[in-house]
Amino acid sequence: MFKTEDYYQLPLSFEANQGQTDPKVKFLARVSGYNLFLTTQGAVLVLRELGFNRSEKTTPPAGQSETSVGISLADANSQPHVEGIEELPGKTNYFIGNDPTKWCTDIPTYAKVKYLDVYPGVDMVYYGNQGQLEWDFVLAPGADPMAITLEFQGIEQLKADDRGDMVLHTSGKEIYLCNPVVYQEIAGARREIHGAYVVKNHNRVGFQLGEYDTSRPLVIDPVLVYSTYLGGNLSDFGFDIAVDLFGNAYVTGVTTSPNFPIQNALQANYGGNGDAFITKIDPSGSTLIYSTYLGGTGDDEGLGITVDSSGNAYLTGSTDSTDFPITLFGLQPNLSGNADAFVTKIDPFGSTLIYSTYLGGSGTESGNSIAVDIFGNAYVTGDTDSLDFPTTLFALQTAIGGGDDAFVTKINAFGSALVYSTYLGGTGNDLGNGIAVDLFGNAYVTGRTDSTDFPTSLFALQPDFGGGLFDAFITKIDPFGFAFVYSTYLGGSLSDFGNAIAVDSSGNAYVTGGTESTDFPIQNALQPDLGGSRDAFVTKLDPFGFTLIYSTYLGGSSSDAANGIAVDLLGNAYVTGVTASENFPTRNPLQPTFGGNSFDAFVTKINALGTDLINSTYLGGSGSDDGQGIAADLLGNAYIIGGTNSPDFPTQNAMQLAPGGGGFNDAFVTKITGFPPV
Repeated sequence: MFKTEDYYQLPLSFEANQGQTDPKVKFLARVSGYNLFLTTQGAVLVLRELGFNRSEKTTPPAGQSETSVGISLADANSQPHVEGIEELPGKTNYFIGNDPTKWCTDIPTYAKVKYLDVYPGVDMVYYGNQGQLEWDFVLAPGADPMAITLEFQGIEQLKADDRGDMVLHTSGKEIYLCNPVVYQEIAGARREIHGAYVVKNHNRVGFQLGEYDTSRPLVIDPVLVYSTYLGGNLSDFGFDIAVDLFGNAYVTGVTTSPNFPIQNALQANYGGNGDAFITKIDPSGSTLIYSTYLGGTGDDEGLGITVDSSGNAYLTGSTDSTDFPITLFGLQPNLSGNADAFVTKIDPFGSTLIYSTYLGGSGTESGNSIAVDIFGNAYVTGDTDSLDFPTTLFALQTAIGGGDDAFVTKINAFGSALVYSTYLGGTGNDLGNGIAVDLFGNAYVTGRTDSTDFPTSLFALQPDFGGGLFDAFITKIDPFGFAFVYSTYLGGSLSDFGNAIAVDSSGNAYVTGGTESTDFPIQNALQPDLGGSRDAFVTKLDPFGFTLIYSTYLGGSSSDAANGIAVDLLGNAYVTGVTASENFPTRNPLQPTFGGNSFDAFVTKINALGTDLINSTYLGGSGSDDGQGIAADLLGNAYIIGGTNSPDFPTQNAMQLAPGGGGFNDAFVTKITGFPPV
């Protein structure tokens, strides 16, 4: 992967040379700021000065208008076959001068250019991806990756930075070769191989690889499958995401836009004062399968979403609308207080409310997270200050502890009855922020508490409040809601909060959030020390709640927090959140540097032992960007949702290329396929 400091709009298409330039050139790309010429011997990148003021009719001084950098392969095949692949529908025409015989018309364009057999068994492919020029080396079984050597002409200095990226210095410009991603396809999944650049001399770079299967093909480069804005002309924000077995993404959030993108909608019209939205996006990111408002005339927010194996979507959030869409014979047909939680189940086509109900007492509630088990029972957590929140007989806690309490509610598959419903809290304030459910119906809850008497279990990992404004908590409840399997604080002497939780097939819990504590509980950590004023944390707890399998800080020298977590079949954890750190830990990044303004989203994948970052990247533009929710599919693809006010948020194969306009925020939805299972 390649980028320059100043030239971001690199090519997405290549023209075949049919007489419009020097005959040595096979393919070319012309965009604002530079030209790219691909010859048999390699590539020539011509960077042009962009600061020239046309209104003053001046030009840059001689010798400063262009900078050329040559990119070739040392000791390679001098006459490789060069071909365009993936022809695009558009054609290019040159009508220059008044002699038609010199015009060049109907020139085909391609998404990629492939060099065959540059070394024995090695092909090289050039292509453009999200403002960056990229190239892949594709090695046949048995081919020697150590033979590959990149040679650069026209550079002044070549060195590696602290991220492992190669930096080319030339005429005051910096060109970056991002740390390579190396992988093999095995049984339909990508297995990452460790890869790094090696400087051979002042202008040559090779590769150093870890062990790999030499009997299989090898690829030396993560890729955005899609990344899109989602919003209308006012403010929109995405809070949570889920993915089904087929790779369809389900997202929810809040919109104040009367022209939010709608498709096959249950509710095509904006209710007013802020509505929840539910959107289902196909695996390519190019099509809305359905997209609908969900709300009444008051304020409505979609805060949590999940999906079952049949493609039914389950949604929770908050509403103060007396006319929120409720189904006949709903569990709770009327708004009970200032604001209630809601729980809604929608069929796979987005055409029917299977059930929809209020959930709350005479005070204020918010449903913050939702999970579903294999039988279609929905599990909801959130917060309530109602003395009469609906609880069930023999609930763990039938009375509010004080202030705000978390709640945990299990609703049957028909939405017709509470299986169990309980308060969860002490005499202070307690919020339930995340919930997950395992194969046996045990519910796992995390959040934050400032109660010194939060209910903990016998032999709890951390039985006492750590200090600060609040601690995180982790609670596991049995399938019937009768007992704690475990319940524990998680925190140090300053403020800590749990925002999200996931569970693997063995019953290990994965928790993430934020901490300001220098003494946060750490175990087998890839980052043992607090990096800044606040870091994200990622903690893996064994099924019995006795042992931290790992627990680590995750952050740079400023402020960081995680908002979402997912886990794949191999126990790798996927985390998203927000960072203001310019040195947030990255590895094999799609975006190696901080985008700007107050904060960027981040996306991080951690291996099952918690000992290594598999991938970690910034995700953001020149404004402020916030990662809120994350999901992972069976192939290790990561799906992220959040909010952005960046006009240049990274997009790829986007159904909405630009912000909706006029609003402070748009939602964004991103799928990354460069986070391969290992």
